[in-house]
Amino acid sequence: MRKPFHYIVGLTLAFSTVIFTSCKDDVLPKPSSQLRLDYPIAEYAAFENHCPFTFNINSDAVIKEKTDCGFTITYPKMKATIYLTYKSVNGNIDKLLRDAQKLTYEHVIKADDILEQPFINDEKKVYGMFYRVGGNAATNSQFYVTDSTKHFLTGSVYFYAKPNYDSIMPAADYIKNDMQNLMESLKWK
Repeated sequence: MRKPFHYIVGLTLAFSTVIFTSCKDDVLPKPSSQLRLDYPIAEYAAFENHCPFTFNINSDAVIKEKTDCGFTITYPKMKATIYLTYKSVNGNIDKLLRDAQKLTYEHVIKADDILEQPFINDEKKVYGMFYRVGGNAATNSQFYVTDSTKHFLTGSVYFYAKPNYDSIMPAADYIKNDMQNLMESLKWK
């Protein structure tokens, strides 16, 4: 008895499919790797302005004055901005300190930890605190500096991306170093 034509064509197609699909290379897992982000070595220059303070700024950053000696320092390649806010001290140092600390500790919900690093420069009369916020918080670094009698300056960095600390850690570390340099180079006029 002869096989129907459709049966032979179907068997031929099935056999061809098995032959051609089984000739692929073996699937191998990809080796684990991590994205490497290299940033240029920071070069700092003095930033002079009409405000009652000066500091050094990274030459790759773009600084713009907003209002009342408040500045934004943007890092276009990293999609990040440091916001600086200046306030005069008029017998309200306790309130300014509480507000700066409150701003930092509002991130405790998303933060894994908050490391405080006191800063004291008696020679320049610059005193403050640097906060490193670990985890997926909106900001990874914040600081405040003051002379305790006339001047108070706060700074915080924000990235234009959903907080994912593992992804932004190289950029966050780079900008953290810039913020610490800003604190260390700050001089009151």
